[in-house]
Amino acid sequence: MSRKQSGFTLVEIAIVLVIIGLLLGGILKGQELINSARVRNLADQATGIQAAYFGFIDRYRQVPGDMPVANAQAAIDSTIPTGVGGNGDGQVNEGSWAEASALWVHLTRAGFLQGSYVGGATATTYGAPNMAPVNAYNGYMLLARSRDYSGVSAAASATTAPRLLLVMGDNIPVDIARELDVKMDDQNPLSGVLRLTVNGGTGVTAPSFPGVSESTSTNCTVDYATNSWDIAQDAQNCNLAFLY
Repeated sequence: MSRKQSGFTLVEIAIVLVIIGLLLGGILKGQELINSARVRNLADQATGIQAAYFGFIDRYRQVPGDMPVANAQAAIDSTIPTGVGGNGDGQVNEGSWAEASALWVHLTRAGFLQGSYVGGATATTYGAPNMAPVNAYNGYMLLARSRDYSGVSAAASATTAPRLLLVMGDNIPVDIARELDVKMDDQNPLSGVLRLTVNGGTGVTAPSFPGVSESTSTNCTVDYATNSWDIAQDAQNCNLAFLY
């Protein structure tokens, strides 16, 4: 007696393939929506901090973070800890961790941003919890004057003029960095208001700073021949500077 072989028909195989295609399409579409949401979150966070910074200056006629602690206690909140303030010279000074961390205390206590921060004087304390806001990828953000932003060459130099900028924080994938640049600026990591961070001088972005290290060829790649984000390398640790 012969035994009849059983198996899938062409129709059944076609149905299975269609189902697999729908599942893969849904997964890819879902990932695309997640990435788009993170790009919007980063953009909204950057513009929100910028609006808060200038709103504070408009209300108090002093710079957040640079505002002396006695003035901040009198005008904003009497419970602001002693030492959480600046020297009142009109800017968040390059390399001043005390002013960079006090900035978040002033902005939140004044109601311009949400959060609860305590201030600190060194790079080590700045990277601790409750010192600064974090981005969608849990990288610490920083607003201060710095020269550690990319230019037309492979790295900034010590002669680069310091600029007031928002360091967007570590752990941003290169494809997200590119989409953010498309949304907010000129798609070029070396020009415009949104740039790649580099360790080019004596600025506050330094490798020893937890969560706010400069971008290098080992963690975020840029094609300097075409001035474009090198998404083919799939780097996962970019850090951006949003220049004011």
